[in-house]
Amino acid sequence: MADAHLPPPLPRRRSVWGCALVVLLGGSLLLNFVFCGVSWYATTSDDEDRGSIERPLYGPKSARDKVAVIRAEGALIEGLDRHILKQIETAARDDAVKAVVLRIDSPGGTIGASDDIHRDLVRLRDGNHPRYRDVKAKKIVASMGSIAASGGYYIAMPAEKIFVERNTLTGSIGVYASLPNVAKLANDHGVRMELIKAGGIKASGSPFHEMTPAERQPWQDMVDQAYEQFLDVVAAGRPALTKEQFRSEVVNRKQALPRDDKGNVIAGAMGIEVVRYRADGGTFTAVEAKKYGLVDEFGQLEDAVAAVASSAGLGDYRVVTYERPPSLLMTLLGVKAPSSGPDLGQLSAALMPRIWYMVPQAELTGMLSAAGR
Repeated sequence: MADAHLPPPLPRRRSVWGCALVVLLGGSLLLNFVFCGVSWYATTSDDEDRGSIERPLYGPKSARDKVAVIRAEGALIEGLDRHILKQIETAARDDAVKAVVLRIDSPGGTIGASDDIHRDLVRLRDGNHPRYRDVKAKKIVASMGSIAASGGYYIAMPAEKIFVERNTLTGSIGVYASLPNVAKLANDHGVRMELIKAGGIKASGSPFHEMTPAERQPWQDMVDQAYEQFLDVVAAGRPALTKEQFRSEVVNRKQALPRDDKGNVIAGAMGIEVVRYRADGGTFTAVEAKKYGLVDEFGQLEDAVAAVASSAGLGDYRVVTYERPPSLLMTLLGVKAPSSGPDLGQLSAALMPRIWYMVPQAELTGMLSAAGR
C-alpha cells in the first residue's frame, strides 16, 4: 500500500526535442498552406493583368526621353492580344515615352483582335484613351519584320511611316471565313447529327450538313462588311491612295504559265492573264509593296527608331521595350510551371467559326494559337 504521506510525483517535463518537433510541424503546415495558396494564385491569375516589364534596348541610360518598341508578334487572336494591349497602355501612361515604334511580325488574325489593337494604337497616337486621362499624344512609326500581312498590315495603319525589311511579306488586304465541313465524311460512315432548330438559317455553318445558299449569304455579308472596314482603315492610314485605288486599280498584269509538279513551264501550254490589285487579298514582296505605295521606306528596326525620334524632335533618348511579366510561381521557384496543354475549352475555342484578317492558308496557325493560349 502506497504511503499516503509521500508527496505527489512531479509532472514530467516535456523534452526540448519534443517542443522543437511541435514547432517544426506547425511551421511546416503553415508553410504548406501558404505555398498552396501562392501556387493556386500563380496558376489561376492572369499574368497579363500585372502589366508589362520595361527592358532597355540601347541608348544612354541618363536620357530621360524614351522611344518605346511595342512588339506585335504571332497570330492576333482574342485573348492572345492582351500583352500587345498592355504594352500600348504602358507606353501611353509613361510621360517619358515620347515616341513609339510598332514592331510587327504577324500573319494577321481575327478581325476583332486586329481592330482592338488598331483602335488602341490610334488612341495612343492621338492621346485620347478613355481609360486613362492626362496622357500625351505619341508619334508612331511601324517596322515590319519577316511578315506583316492582313491583320498585321491593318494594325500598321496608325503609323505616320512604315519601314519594311528587304524580305518582308506584307499586304494581303482581304477577309475570309473558314468553316469546317465534314458532312460527306459523316454520311459515308453512317454518322448523323440531328439538328432541331427554330429559325430558317440557325444551322448556318454547322460542319455536319452542306450549307445552302440562304445559309451562306449571312456569312458572305459579314465578310463583305469586314472587307469594307479593312478598306476604310487602309485608306485612312495611307491617304495618298483612295479606297477605290486599293479596291480596283490594277498594279500588276502578267501571264501565268502552267507548270508541272517540279515547277517547270509546260511546253506549248496556254497561259492565263493574272491581274493584281492592292486589296486582292494576296501578299506582296517588300519591293512591290513600296512600288505600290503600301509602305514608305526600306530599313531595320533601328532606322524606324531614328525616324520616329527625329519626328518627335528628340535629342538624347533611350530605347526600351516591354516583356511579359513572369508568373508569381515562376518568380518564387525560379522555374516555369509545366504546361498541361490545351484543355477542351481551348480546343473548342480554336474550332469556333471566325472571320479572319489572315494571310491565305494560315488559318491553321490561328487555330493552333487559339488552342494553345
